[in-house]
Parts: sequence; structure tokens; C-alpha cells
Amino acid sequence: MSDVTAAPRAGRGVGRGARRAEQAFWAGLAVVVAIFLAGAWQRRWIADDGLIVLRTVRNLVAGNGPVFNAGERVESNTSTLWTYLIYFTHEVVGYRLELVALGLALTLSMVAVACAMLGARVMYRGTRRAPAGGPVLLLPFGVLVYVMLPPARDFASSGLETGLVICWIGVMWLGMQLWARAPHREGPFGLPAPATAVLAFVAGLGPLVRPEMALAAAVFLALMAAARQSWRHLGWLVVIAGTAPVVYQLWRMSFYALPYPLTAVAKDAGGSKWDKGAEYLWDLLAPYVLVLPLAAVLVAGVVALWARTAPRRAAGPASSGHPLLRLGIRSSHRGSGSGGTVADSVQRGADEDSVPGGVVAGSARGGDDDDEVGRLLRLRGAVRSTRVVTIAFLVVAVVMLLYVTRVGGDFMHGRVLLPSLFLFLLPVSVVPLPVGPARGSADASVRRVAVPVTAAAWLVVVGWAVTVQVTEDPFREEPETITAAGIVDERQFYIQRTGHRHPLLADDYLDFPRMRALVRDVSRNETGAVFLPVPGFQDRWDVLSYDRPMPGLAPFELPEEPVKTVVFLNLGMTSMNLPLDVGVYDTVGLASPLAAHTDRMEDGRIGHDKFLPYDWVLAQTRVIEDPVNFPRWIDVNWVNQAEVALQCPATQALIESYSAPLTPERRWSNLVNAFSFAEYRINRIPAYEVQRCGLPMPEEVEKYQGTR
Repeated sequence: MSDVTAAPRAGRGVGRGARRAEQAFWAGLAVVVAIFLAGAWQRRWIADDGLIVLRTVRNLVAGNGPVFNAGERVESNTSTLWTYLIYFTHEVVGYRLELVALGLALTLSMVAVACAMLGARVMYRGTRRAPAGGPVLLLPFGVLVYVMLPPARDFASSGLETGLVICWIGVMWLGMQLWARAPHREGPFGLPAPATAVLAFVAGLGPLVRPEMALAAAVFLALMAAARQSWRHLGWLVVIAGTAPVVYQLWRMSFYALPYPLTAVAKDAGGSKWDKGAEYLWDLLAPYVLVLPLAAVLVAGVVALWARTAPRRAAGPASSGHPLLRLGIRSSHRGSGSGGTVADSVQRGADEDSVPGGVVAGSARGGDDDDEVGRLLRLRGAVRSTRVVTIAFLVVAVVMLLYVTRVGGDFMHGRVLLPSLFLFLLPVSVVPLPVGPARGSADASVRRVAVPVTAAAWLVVVGWAVTVQVTEDPFREEPETITAAGIVDERQFYIQRTGHRHPLLADDYLDFPRMRALVRDVSRNETGAVFLPVPGFQDRWDVLSYDRPMPGLAPFELPEEPVKTVVFLNLGMTSMNLPLDVGVYDTVGLASPLAAHTDRMEDGRIGHDKFLPYDWVLAQTRVIEDPVNFPRWIDVNWVNQAEVALQCPATQALIESYSAPLTPERRWSNLVNAFSFAEYRINRIPAYEVQRCGLPMPEEVEKYQGTR
């Protein structure tokens, strides 16, 4: 009697354990999101580069179009989708732009973490319709490394697109894992299932999230394209995934006359600075001893993989009749979890028939042909599997890490490495521990090794997380300085320079050196002027007013709309604290096309390794005609040479591409010449640029040594 009742009792015990494990997973997800939200909120801020984005949004709201300065078609924001997401959200809710950016960044960051854990859950457990494996307790693991890392918490707000980037990655991770578990279905005319269509559309948005996400999108879409399907289904996927990015790309090239944002030109995103990139990587690893939790995560991931495959190998070929099962791959063509089969609509109307299990029977072909076709179809069926999808994400992680290292990283501590780190941690976002009794001796042997090793790795990660939480002060008192490699903790830097623990609004940056003086000088000026920061002073600006009447005005008559131009490195705080009718430019090329089209300085600071001297702005604006009116630190000869250099035909064509009226002819010219404009470079030294263009050198003028 006891033997008869033992099995049902054991089954009920396993069922209760599975339910408790499920409850524990959801509780763990809620705790992780809460921890991340609390840490991000504690470090809430908006970066100067985040304010750059908002200047473009202000112009959109004002009806000037997606530009940084009205009248110039310049794309100063790296993430197209982030710009429009802020704009449309602002149009709906009407809140202040800085608060809209904060709310969106925090929300997207939390969604990203939740999707990471949910995707890993699907990887280990499958779905309700296609369950996989036995009941396991899924503990938060690799995701803890990310949410406890100070830079990850910093850039969960910041006003930058980092939250959008990792959210897109997280959604693709969850979506691709669900896709791998779902059976292939096609509707009339080969239409993809709604979930597959949405996944393809989201994947196609990758280049609009950030240009380098095109690499990730290409891998994900290639995986979907390689899976077994009809040609009509594949055609629909291409249309769904490609329409938005292709249409925007054509519009971008015709509007901005560039194939990618100006920021990519300014930072020479195709350049190579491996040594700088290695320094940038170490700058993230070293301060937090990040190698320790990453090593623990790696060990636990390898052990989890071994634990999933070892019992299957020990069971032998008897348990794996299907060739895909012998590979340890779950075929998406084997039907739902109920045991039914799925009628593949692949190649309907062709000369082959689809049978359950996805094996194709040839009707009038030789055995060799059937074998070849069968192998190809089995291979394409294997593409749509958990293992292949997981490997694809790890490949993308490696590619993104190599790309970031190759271009030299960034000047903000840790920022551009966060997507690569997030990608690496996705498969081990949670770690599995078995629930219930072992299923045989092989399973018991595996558990004796896997459980203690996994538990030890989990304790290492949790211990590291607690240590980071205790030791890392979010509001350090010691001065934050730029390292020899040009890297800085951007948030800490601006906290100390503004005196605000949470610099969230553009107004908070008025306490940054020079800002209040600039706003005062601009508001007082009535004639029009160019405003340049005085070297060596933190509260002074040289106001170079027009030294002649504007066209159509009598002497001493004030213009109704004076032309004002400001040049300053900190582009975001400057542009957000000034009216939209004030032109704001920088010297490194984020909003200044001429600066972006100079060559990188060999040993310059990453992200700031281009510099266009102020003489070019003075030459373009022609604010001063009489040399005696120049400040002493400006060389009138450089200004004169820059005026001549600007007459170079190729340079004139570049300037007209973004400033001339946007006629249909201009759009077509921009479209066909966009790649040429992207490659065009000028010499930042005016005299050398005059020589390069073969123009006559202006006569030397004796520099006026005045007192100004």
C-alpha cells in the first residue's frame, strides 16, 4: 500500500516545490528591479550630453524640425529613437523635458532588467506551451552584477539613451528565446505570426536605437532568416524589419546629407585606437574588482550548461531518437507542449510535402538529393533553438566589446561598455538550482557537483554586491578629476562643479563655471555678437559685437533680431539655458559640422580629439571687420586665412548641403553625395587648408597688440 501511495505523494511534493520555485522567481525579479530602481534614483542626474538631446527636442516642439540650431540640418543626437521617444512622450504628458527624459530612462532600464530575467527563465524552463526540463529554482545571479555596478546605476538616468539600448537588448533577448521555443506558423500568403512580426520589427529598430546596434540587429535578423520557412514568409520578415530603418535612412541622407549622425563623424566611429580602448576597459574592471563576480558568473554558467547536458549524455542514444535531440536542441517544429504536431506551411505549393516533425519526403528525387535536402532542412530547423539563440547573443556581446575597444572607448567612465556587459550577463541573469528528488543516478551525480558550485558562485556575487553597496559612496568628497587616459566619472564631476547632489534640470547647470555669466551677457546684448570663453577665466566671456551696422540698418540702429552665436565645449548646458534663436556651437564637432570634418588629433582625449579653432567661427560670422576689435588672444591672420579656406569648392558644397534651402534638387544631391560628405575632411589649421585647396594665401597683417 505504501508503494502505491508513494508516487502520488512524491508528485504532489514536486508540484508544490515547482509552485514555490515559481513564486520565488517572481519575488526575486521584483526585488532586483526594486534594488536597481532605488540605486538609480539615489544617483539620479542628467548629463551635459543628455541636455544636448533635449535641445533638439526643443526645436521639434518649436516647429524648427529635428535640428540642433534652427536653419542648419545637423543631427547632433546619436540615438534617433531616443530623441523621438522623448518628443512624443512630452507631447502626450506635457511635463518638463528633463523630467520626461528621467522618467523614460528609469522605466526603460527597469524593463530591461525584467526582460533579462524573463528571457533566462524561458531559456531554462521553456514556456507553458513548450515546457523544458524539470522544476528548478531560478535565483537572481548575473543580473545582480549589472544592477549593483555604479556606472549602470548612473546611466539608468543621465538623460542619455543607455536605458533604451539595454531595454532593446532585453526585449530582443526575451523575444528571441520565446521565438526559439515557439512552433513555426505561417498565415495566408506566408504572413508571419503576430509575435514573430513584432520581433522582426523591433529587431529592425536596432540602427535607430544606436548606429552600432545595427551589428546586433543584423545577427538577430540573420538568425530569423536562416530558420526554416517559406520564401514568402522570409519576404514578409524583410519588409517588416527593413521598412522603418530603410525609410529613415533615405530621409536622413536627403535631409542631413550624411549616412549617420554627425556625432559618428565627430568621433570617427570607424577609427582605431586599441590602446585607448584597453585603458577604458580596465578603468571599468579595476575600481570594482569586477573580474571577481564575472569569474563566478562564468564558472556558474559553465556548470549550469554541463548540468543540463550531462544527464542527457549519460542516458545514451535511446532517449534521443530525433537527430535534433541528439544535439541537445529542442526543435521548434515538433509541436506544442501538449504533444501535438504543427503542420509546417513551409514550401506550400512547391514540389515537396511537409510531414510532422519537419522531415521532408521527396516525391521524385534520388536518395542522395533527399539526404542533402533533409540535412539542410534539419540544419535550418536547428537554427530556431535555445542553444543557437543564446550563442548568437554571446557572439554579439563579443563583437560589441571588440568594437568599443577598437574605437577607443569613451570619456565617460564605463558608459559604452554597459551594453556589452549586459549582453554577456543575459544567459546567466538567473542561475538554476534543481527542485525535488533526483531523476536517477546520473542526475544525482550531477547535482552533487553542480549545486555546491552554483551556490558558492551565487554567494560570491551576492557578497561582491553587498561590498560594492557598502564601499561605493555615491557622493564622494574627494575631487573628481579627468584621468591621464581622458576618462572621468561624469556624474561625480558635474555634482562637484555645480554644487548640486542631483543636477537634474538645465537650471542646475547655471552654477557650472561660466554659465551664469554667459546667460547674463547674452541677455544684455542687443547688437548681435559672438561669445567666446576667455582662456584662463571661469566667469568671463569675450563678447565680440558686430563692429558695423547690419545690412539695411542705419548707424547705431539696433536690429530687431540680433544674431548671437556662442561657442563652448559644454554644449548641452549652454544650449538648454539659452533661447533657440541663439546659435550654439562646440569645438569638437557634435553640433559644428566643420569641426566634425577635421582629422582626429593622434593623442587627443577620446570624444574630444577634434578641435576647430575659434578663428573659423569668426571667419564664418564675419562679426568683426576692423582688426583692432579682435581680442588679443585671437590672431587676425588665422581669421583671414579661414575666410579664404571657406571658399574651397568642396567645403562650400558641404556647407550648402546642410544650410541651403531644402529643395527637391537639394534632397537628391544630399542623398547621392551623403557618403562622400561623410568622408570629407578639412585641415583645422587655416593656412594648411588654404594650401590644400590650392587657394591664394592672404597677405600677412601685423597683429594689433591692444589691451582687450
